[in-house]
Amino acid sequence: MPQLTANGITIEYDERGNPSDPTMLMIMGVGAQMTFWPDELLDELAGHGFRVIRFDNRDIGLSHKFHGVKSPGILKLLIWDRLRLPINTPYSLSDMADDAIGVLDALAVERAHVVGASMGGMIAQHAAIRHPERLRSLTSVMSTTGHRRLPPAGKHAMRALTRRPSSMEEDALVAHGKMVARAIGSPGFPPDEGRLEERVRANVRRSVYPEGFIRQMGAIVADGDRRERLRQVKAPTLVLHGDDDPLIPVAHAHDTAAHIPQARLVTFPGWGHDLPLAMVEPVARTIAEHARSVESERAAAA
Repeated sequence: MPQLTANGITIEYDERGNPSDPTMLMIMGVGAQMTFWPDELLDELAGHGFRVIRFDNRDIGLSHKFHGVKSPGILKLLIWDRLRLPINTPYSLSDMADDAIGVLDALAVERAHVVGASMGGMIAQHAAIRHPERLRSLTSVMSTTGHRRLPPAGKHAMRALTRRPSSMEEDALVAHGKMVARAIGSPGFPPDEGRLEERVRANVRRSVYPEGFIRQMGAIVADGDRRERLRQVKAPTLVLHGDDDPLIPVAHAHDTAAHIPQARLVTFPGWGHDLPLAMVEPVARTIAEHARSVESERAAAA
């Protein structure tokens, strides 16, 4: 896969679709490589008439790693957050939003439809706030405003996400990845075990870097409540979420839509905190319809 330099660091990316079509930039969540975007979803979006670009966030996958840069551990982060103590982290979600815009710069893309999942949704929100002129539209998927009074993650899902694998051997890492996927996944769409095994093992073989997960979690916790900042968003916004998300409950989606001007909220029953094959078509269709409506309005106003 190709690499580029963005915001002063090296970023791994790939793309599909017609380069002359409107660009859609996909931003993935905490500790998740860009390969967590299913190829089937990206192909569907490309089939709807978009140039689809995805990339590894900093500190994950094959992008730049901040080796040796210390960050508070998960337990300390959660304690400091609960006590409202200041948190110093190596980088912020704003920095990661600047990475995303840097990807567009490197590829000479003036404006894009930006889609972010989970932490990627938070990064996309920051991109919309910091760089409003670069977004054609915003889609915030299974994400949140960061408001502390919203319902917390389910205990089982949070324990799975923060639990360490039993060892760094491949089979142990695969077993751990499958355990996490089941814990945060869609109650209405349980995974095919063969496909789950194949995808998790491929991601383990591509890259394993637990230190990046901790630093990214630090950026999330340090960012705090974005509700007032979200009122500045000018991009036409779609908020997508599953009614049965065990990691970021659907109340977070309602809060996000309530604080972004004129945002549209769409939720799906049975959908959790993953992208199962059964959700590929409805998710791709909903995102594409949102982006196409923005393109149509721009054309009509021209």
